[in-house]
Amino acid sequence: MTPLEKTMTHENSSRPTFRFPHIFVVLFSFICLAALSTHFLQAGSYERVANEQGRTVVVPDSYAEVEAQEAGWLSPFMAVFEGMGEGSSIIFFIFISGGAFGVLKATGVLQKVVASISNALTGRDLILIPLLMLLFAMGGATFGLAEETIAFIIILAPLLRMLGYDSITAAAVPLVGAGAGFSAAFMNPFTVGVAQDIAELPMFSGMTLRACYWLIFVSVSIAFVTRYAAKVKAHPEASLVFNSDRRQFGKPQANEDPGALSVADKLVLAAFVGTILVIAYGVIRHGWYIGEMSGAFLLMAILIGAFARMNPNKIADHFVEGIQEIAMGALVVGFAFGILVILRNGEILDTILYHLEGLLSGMPAVVTAVCMFFVQLVLNFLVPSGSGQAALTMPLMVPLADLVGVTRQTAVLAFQFGDGISNILTPTSGYFMAGLAVAGVSWSKWIKWILPLAILQLGMASLMIALAQIFSWT
Repeated sequence: MTPLEKTMTHENSSRPTFRFPHIFVVLFSFICLAALSTHFLQAGSYERVANEQGRTVVVPDSYAEVEAQEAGWLSPFMAVFEGMGEGSSIIFFIFISGGAFGVLKATGVLQKVVASISNALTGRDLILIPLLMLLFAMGGATFGLAEETIAFIIILAPLLRMLGYDSITAAAVPLVGAGAGFSAAFMNPFTVGVAQDIAELPMFSGMTLRACYWLIFVSVSIAFVTRYAAKVKAHPEASLVFNSDRRQFGKPQANEDPGALSVADKLVLAAFVGTILVIAYGVIRHGWYIGEMSGAFLLMAILIGAFARMNPNKIADHFVEGIQEIAMGALVVGFAFGILVILRNGEILDTILYHLEGLLSGMPAVVTAVCMFFVQLVLNFLVPSGSGQAALTMPLMVPLADLVGVTRQTAVLAFQFGDGISNILTPTSGYFMAGLAVAGVSWSKWIKWILPLAILQLGMASLMIALAQIFSWT
């Protein structure tokens, strides 16, 4: 039995028998609860008008009761289908971009780049920690790097143990790096893009402030991990997993030389980086939207496949594999929109807004914005999909923000921090738990190690959201 198999067996044997409900079970339960609520909550509606910027906004103090529209017994089942239609543009964008990254992943170029950089820095290895984390943070900020971190943990775990670090460091470099970049992302299409779409904001608007927040958030996270890595390198017994590392893995073997990047590899890398830059330019200067970005990702998939000498059928196969990996996240959007369909058809969406407005109206807008962040943080334990959570919560949070005086950009910021920070904390996050298992780190050990950083990130996020609201960020 290999060390990895022993680790997985150990993790599986130590898991409690209780299994958290599947995300589709959770969301369909919400759909049923929403349908039931139409029989008990008074239907009501706000007036809505288009403002000077062309955005649809709620008119304050315009709430009025209307005739009840109770959901029928078939409504929860129809809502899933109708929700898929409501979120179709977002769903298909996720499918296309996921398929494109499936082709990129199949080339193995990104894994080879990481391994090459690692080998080149042997002897100056401490610099490897912040450098790799910065690369992962860029991935989290630009294309939502998350599930792909598992592959990098497989590569980095033996390398970092060979250099004198522990399994927590091996897991933290990809997970914390990508997680910090994801949380404070400045152009992640799956979180910022989807949320701004629902909020009727220009795609990736407010990027300057987001980039500043990203730099601060990522720098603090890198410093935390690097400090721990240096401590473990100097005093291995200080590692929280010192005994389990020796027991499970013994002395690590030397890492294989991945070899130099070939011409084809460099062309693949150029196509990937070029696509990200083109999309950024198109969004900022020409107002590109989901359609244009989908087209750019599809073109990227074809170019990468051609540069990697894949035949058309092979490109299509890897494209489908990429769609399969992202399919659940895409379909979560449809289920989330199904909840919105029930609430809107039952005329109780505005009723919920009315009561939330009453609850938060007495608070300063800054406090309300921070409260919205913690609401999103809690919801992420139930809906770990970023795009799915955006589809579920932003239709409520945007009009609520308008009513209580919180800017829409601040509401989006509260969402992305609330969605991102807990991704490497909650046991309902599948890729995170798989990453820990691959690295050989138990969830309890991880939480004990990361808790100080998590508290620090929560404090930074709250302060950043408060400052955005104070300065009326639009």
